[in-house]
Amino acid sequence: VLVNVTHSTTGYHSKTIRFLNVAFDSSGDSLLAGDHQGNIYVFDLNGNRFNLVQRTTQACTALAFNLRRKTEFLVALADNSIKCFDTETKELVSWMRGHESSVSSISVHGSGRYAITTSPDTAQLWDLDTFQRKRKLNVRHSVGIQKVFFLPLSNTILSCFKDNSVFAWEFDTLQCKYQLPTPVEGSLLLYKVFAVTRDGRIFVAGGKSNHLHLWCLESKQLVRIIQMPTKVRAVRHLEFLPDSFDGGSNQILGVLSQDNIMRFINIETCKLLFDIGSYEEGISAAAISPNGRYIAAVMENGSLNLYSVQALTQEVNKPPPPLLKVVEDWSKSKLETNKLTVRVAPERSERPWKSRGSKIETRTLKPQANAALENKENELPGGLNKKRLQALLKGFGEYPEKYRMFVWRSLLQLPENHGAFSSLVDKGTHGAFVQIQNEYPIKSRKLLRVLQRTLSALAHWSAIFGETPYIPLLAFPFVKLFQNNQLICFEVVATVVVNFCQHWFEYFPNPPVNVLSMVENILAHHDKELLQHLVKYNVTSQVYAWPLLETLFSEVLTREEWLKVFDNIFSNHPSYFLMVVVAYVTCSRAALLHCNQIEDFEYFFHHRNNLDINVVIKEAYHLMESTPVDIHPQHMLDDFIPLTKGQYPVFNKYPKFIVDYQTQERERIRQDEITYLRERQLVHELEAKALERKVEDEAWYRKQELLQEAEEQRRKMLLEEEERLAEQRQRLAAVKRELQVKELQLLDAARRRFLKYQQDQRQMELKRLEDEIARKASIREQETAAISQDIEVRRMELESQRQLFEQRLNRDQETVMQEVKGEIDASRRKADLEDHLVQKLVEVDGEEKQKAQMVKALAQSLNYGRDLCFERENERERERERMREREREKARSVNEKITRMKKKRQKGGLLEKPPCCGEWTRGQEGRQQKAELEAEQKAAAAADGHRKQVLEEEMKDALELAEKTQKEDGCF
Repeated sequence: VLVNVTHSTTGYHSKTIRFLNVAFDSSGDSLLAGDHQGNIYVFDLNGNRFNLVQRTTQACTALAFNLRRKTEFLVALADNSIKCFDTETKELVSWMRGHESSVSSISVHGSGRYAITTSPDTAQLWDLDTFQRKRKLNVRHSVGIQKVFFLPLSNTILSCFKDNSVFAWEFDTLQCKYQLPTPVEGSLLLYKVFAVTRDGRIFVAGGKSNHLHLWCLESKQLVRIIQMPTKVRAVRHLEFLPDSFDGGSNQILGVLSQDNIMRFINIETCKLLFDIGSYEEGISAAAISPNGRYIAAVMENGSLNLYSVQALTQEVNKPPPPLLKVVEDWSKSKLETNKLTVRVAPERSERPWKSRGSKIETRTLKPQANAALENKENELPGGLNKKRLQALLKGFGEYPEKYRMFVWRSLLQLPENHGAFSSLVDKGTHGAFVQIQNEYPIKSRKLLRVLQRTLSALAHWSAIFGETPYIPLLAFPFVKLFQNNQLICFEVVATVVVNFCQHWFEYFPNPPVNVLSMVENILAHHDKELLQHLVKYNVTSQVYAWPLLETLFSEVLTREEWLKVFDNIFSNHPSYFLMVVVAYVTCSRAALLHCNQIEDFEYFFHHRNNLDINVVIKEAYHLMESTPVDIHPQHMLDDFIPLTKGQYPVFNKYPKFIVDYQTQERERIRQDEITYLRERQLVHELEAKALERKVEDEAWYRKQELLQEAEEQRRKMLLEEEERLAEQRQRLAAVKRELQVKELQLLDAARRRFLKYQQDQRQMELKRLEDEIARKASIREQETAAISQDIEVRRMELESQRQLFEQRLNRDQETVMQEVKGEIDASRRKADLEDHLVQKLVEVDGEEKQKAQMVKALAQSLNYGRDLCFERENERERERERMREREREKARSVNEKITRMKKKRQKGGLLEKPPCCGEWTRGQEGRQQKAELEAEQKAAAAADGHRKQVLEEEMKDALELAEKTQKEDGCF
């Protein structure tokens, strides 16, 4: 640190005015700083002077000191406005308005002519020559702007939004040049802070994570993800450290994290080079000079520190050590170091409220010899400081619930030796805790397993813990608290045993008499009356102190009270634990003075009581301060010593021979018990086998008896079943006979019904035939009457009209020819109809026979019926042939007659006979025709009778065949 600047006011109420922002000019030799009252100071680093240049009366939110006119600077104020002042004239140059929220950053173009001011809702581009707004960037309220700034040595504007999108814009046209892609999955973080190298090639982004994203703006690709140390949980500021010889491709990046420490890393090698700030003196904001010589840091306490980069990088850039070493006198060098003084004498500054004759303030800084050692003792892992934690604890009485476990781990400085703990766990369950569930029946099986595993690890670590009866009571509260992290649970218990249970095991197996004597001495010094009352009723420290110690207050306090107590115990010297015991007893003096039975005292120190734990804690602090040195346990107990890393320390602060003897005795007893149990097990097994054999024999005999009874019963059942089966067979045979009879009756009825149906069909056919024959006979009679009438008419016409005889004769011949043809056609149709009826009867007979054959499946009857049917069919075929022959003969005879009649008529027409002869001849021919017609009618009637006779014979044969078939079926 080159210089530390603090602005404090003197008077009745002295206070420190906090600096808020700093900014370097373009040369890096002047520094601009603004405080929360609106005072703006310029520090001339080369001239070693400072000057108040403006009073704005309101806090500044951002500064810019690299404008084109070197004496002008921009300041963003709390009223959302931006003002431009001149450092020499101290006058207001311009006042720019337009933002509706506070301005978070000001970025100035490399030429110094333009500036971009950024607020969460908008970014505005200003012309610094005219101080007019050129453009405005508006975004949706749901997105928001993080930062908008110029890239160095280019005309590109980079805009970073709250949705992690990054856009590059061309400054002249304000057209979007490109957008950076979304980071790969698994490395996503919300960007909050940004930095760019001087050559504008590398872009770094960080946020609420210990990861940093390095982007190459030329390739628009994410080239690297840097993971900071685990102490870093969030990044608050990023800035590259310039180097005169790197050509603008800066390699060293400053990272200000949430712990207020700014770490400088090499982005290529990812090595931590140096850091500035500490937990006691943290950094809230920082700026690096463009020439890379200085780092200005605004501290948490409001002061301003100026660091020398050369001194910080001296360790990094130093040459290799020389081979030659010179022995120096340490006492002389120490004496010279103590004489070292640093004098910072800034020149006189012009202050408007002081006279010119004021003296120059000179401060002498002396290095503190023990400061580094004290800070080292108070430093804790996890970025915490013990003194600050104690101050926090005194202010609030307890640690925040959310961070308590983290604070405890830091206070106890747990080494987290995973390998050593795994080796202890791998040894399995210790023999002393195999049956722990019988002694401590815990409802949660998970909690029981964790307790058993933790106790076994303790016993494997040191044999004393396997023999100590109260170790489960001591470890249980921590097991319940850290049941999800067994390593932390074990190390917390081990740390408590090593530091807060000192000298407990020296009088093993008895309680620690020496520790109880300390408690009794403190109680005797601070409350003699209460001690005398306890002595009066024979209440020793083993009654009022030891129950609290061996259970770590878990029996008498609630969970919240217990956590609050151990917040204070872990934050103080191990002797504070004994002071809490004494404080608990003294704060309960009113209740204890009313007790006069030993059982009442024992009950009191084993159960919860109505006691304010805050009073007990305060009393314990009072006892720590007011207890005399000769009886104070702080001088009898060692300071807190954390567990060693890698391997756990050896714990042998106990009478080893007693523990070994007890271990041997326990092992001997265990072996005897195992032998006894084995023998008893053998005896039990023999007894069980004998009982088993006896039971088996009894079961076998009982089974044999049951089998005999079952056999007799089965025989009786078989006989009954056989009788029942015989009866069922008889009934079944009777039922079958009845069914067969019923079936025969049904078949007989079906056959009769079918035969009756066939007979009715035949009768209907015969009736239709008879009706047809009668109709045809009547037609013939009508035709005959018509012919006779025609003949009479002709005869009368011949007599009256002799001249037309020839014409009438021809007409009569044609009429006779048509009549004959009609008769022939009628005869043919009748014969065809009869043939069709006969064929139908034959088909009906065939179907009936087929049905009878299919129903009974009688081969012999089927063959017999086929033969009969074949013979009948042949007879019917022969009969039909004969009838056809007769018809053909009749047709030939009719044709011959017609031919003869034609010939006769022709002859009669050719011969010239006298009219009387011709009249006679015509009368004779008419009678001859009439006789022929009558003969034909008689022949037709005879043929019809013959057909009827043939049909009746066929019906008779069919009935006989059916009766014969039925008789044969019954016989079969």
